[in-house]
Amino acid sequence: MEAAANAAARTVASIFPQTPSGLRVLVLCGRGNNGGDGAALARILFTRGSSVEAVLLGRVDDTQGDAQVNFDTLRNLSRSDGLGGLTESNAPSPSAVEVLAGDLSFVECNSIEEWETYLDHTKEHNFDVVIDALFGTGLTRPLEGLHLEAVNFLHRVREQRAPRGDSKPLLVSLDLPSGLNADSAELIGDAVRADLTVTFTAPKPANVLPPASHFNGQLFVADIGSPAALLDESPSQLFLVEADDARAWLRQTRYAPDSFKNTHGHALVVAGSRALTGAAVLCAEAAMRSGAGLVTVATPASAVSAVAARVMPEVMTATLPETEAGAANAEAFARVAQLSDRADVIAIGSGLTSDDEETRRFVRAVVERRELPVVIDADGLNSLAPWSVDLRGSAELPLILTPHVGEMRRLIGVDDKDALKDRVRVAREFATGHALILVLKGARTITAAPDGRVFVNPTGNAGLGTAGAGDTLTGIIAGFIAQARGALKDQADVLASVLAAVYVGGLAGDIAARERGMRTMVASDIREQLGAAVRALDPVGEQPC
Repeated sequence: MEAAANAAARTVASIFPQTPSGLRVLVLCGRGNNGGDGAALARILFTRGSSVEAVLLGRVDDTQGDAQVNFDTLRNLSRSDGLGGLTESNAPSPSAVEVLAGDLSFVECNSIEEWETYLDHTKEHNFDVVIDALFGTGLTRPLEGLHLEAVNFLHRVREQRAPRGDSKPLLVSLDLPSGLNADSAELIGDAVRADLTVTFTAPKPANVLPPASHFNGQLFVADIGSPAALLDESPSQLFLVEADDARAWLRQTRYAPDSFKNTHGHALVVAGSRALTGAAVLCAEAAMRSGAGLVTVATPASAVSAVAARVMPEVMTATLPETEAGAANAEAFARVAQLSDRADVIAIGSGLTSDDEETRRFVRAVVERRELPVVIDADGLNSLAPWSVDLRGSAELPLILTPHVGEMRRLIGVDDKDALKDRVRVAREFATGHALILVLKGARTITAAPDGRVFVNPTGNAGLGTAGAGDTLTGIIAGFIAQARGALKDQADVLASVLAAVYVGGLAGDIAARERGMRTMVASDIREQLGAAVRALDPVGEQPC
């Protein structure tokens, strides 16, 4: 508890350049361990020079364990401070509640009436920081009564500052915003909408999975000394991808002084049709810009001229036999097989169209008779929907599927919008059931592995929901797999490559949003920021020797 409070104090200090000295802080505490964290944080901030008001929703005498120790300490400190004050815990009526001016005050509110009396004496707009330490893990039912009133107060704080455009008071939740069920992405009732959340040891599902994660604001994960062995032995199959994961992959595949195009892999992009040439260009250019040494885009004959005229000159083009409508036909498989002899990975689907049975047969042949890892997106997925039980990936020849929510519903053959309410469960069951890697795109893209692990990606923003962003991500994934296979040969980890690609692609999107804003961002902006994303993660590896 002391380590958690110190970690939270460091986070608060990092937000305010003037350090905690002089900050005006309100700490709202519940009676449990989360409230105990809040009480310890109140004491630490006070000893560092902050003016602190701490409010316990309950009575100290009704608390237990370490939380009670911290409440007792804070109560005694406020009594001896000489500048602060304390409401007597046996206050017989709301009129007994008072807040004394000073550097530290500690108040107990055991009823809505006492809470309202407290609010009559305080001026919430005078605070720099408001700490939500009401509930942490363990909550499984909606808030009500006094605690709901406290959350409504925090809602009003946000509403009152909005017209002024203020960032104060900053709302900080400990572990997770009160009102959320730590183990669920779904909302169970009203909840605090924090500006930032300091969670301890490891993120909880509600910290990282939407819609609950939307209430966390900026997330800080604080190390509070939990033994690494316990974390390693945890049965959890849900993970958060971190910058270090992507950084490790970038370091593994760094350019060596004697490396050249063939050591960085060759990505074969099978994409486009007469009416949809832009998707092929976006996918191929993203693969090239991601660092692949060679990229070939294979597209139907009537689309080749348009693709070649628009794609960057570094990308090679190849012609595929086509249907009358200008889409790849069943005979195109022979050409793809020929091109595959020189490639390390195939990406198929962007702009391919799936209206013609010949095109669908072509896609299925590429997947069934593959001799390389295959990344499938867009019309490649639609051509194979609903997914057949006999289409399976393998460790030697992985399949990587990259659906958005609508494509995922088609893959599982269900039109119900609620079918993907639990995205983690659906993704895990699909990936394990078909022995493949599934990248389910959306707010907080998740990647499910054949062994049941699911990885949540923290990078990216709403601007990525733009036309062509999916084609761009497919190209990045194919480019990363090509690089890993080119540089590491049989030691290449395709799953690690996919996780790194999704992280870097999201980070490039974040950089693009900062440069242009989410509203005006387009898919090519994401591609153009890939270099900045890579340099941000591994600046040393990107410098010439």
